[in-house]
Amino acid sequence: LRSCSPGQARRTNASRRARLVARFGDIYAQERLDAETLLKTYISDMEMVQRIIYIAAVESFNAAKTAYRQFKIRVRETLSIGHSGPESLEETVLDYIAHHEDLYDVQASVNEVICSMNIHPKISLPREIDFIVISTLIRELCRVAFSMQTLVPPLDIAFGTDGELFSETKYRRSFDSDFTAALVAYHVWPALMENDIVIVKGEAVTKR
Repeated sequence: LRSCSPGQARRTNASRRARLVARFGDIYAQERLDAETLLKTYISDMEMVQRIIYIAAVESFNAAKTAYRQFKIRVRETLSIGHSGPESLEETVLDYIAHHEDLYDVQASVNEVICSMNIHPKISLPREIDFIVISTLIRELCRVAFSMQTLVPPLDIAFGTDGELFSETKYRRSFDSDFTAALVAYHVWPALMENDIVIVKGEAVTKR
């Protein structure tokens, strides 16, 4: 294990949080649209394109959180051998991970996401292409999701289901929505949460 400066991650928590929230917004504005443009060259159904991107975001967070939990277990086991304080073992573990995020095997998570998407019942691709075409989006989502787990408290995305009651607090309606409809037909982008409180709205399509 590499050495790290104890307590530094905690002291910079607010600045790291702000940076990661901004990065999540940048991915929505840039990588998401790039992926959308790319997928539209193969798929004429805009709903399917948006579903693919939303599910990529959800699966990326799932894969990154799983990888973080496994990484944290390994770091805790190693650091516990010689830990003597003054900080708690948990604080030392978080410090270490925050300072050595480059050890995260993001490609393994990308592969996991693509595998999950290949068997997802609500999305499909033409035979001639593979979900690897949006691997840039997936990789960036995995990176930001992993980093968000090192914050105190960690950030996560909201759980969304087709047919749920539309929440003004949690989502913006997409431009092609029926603005009188009360239910979500499908999601375009997940909301970002902190302790079950929305800090960045997602996007959803409402239809009757």
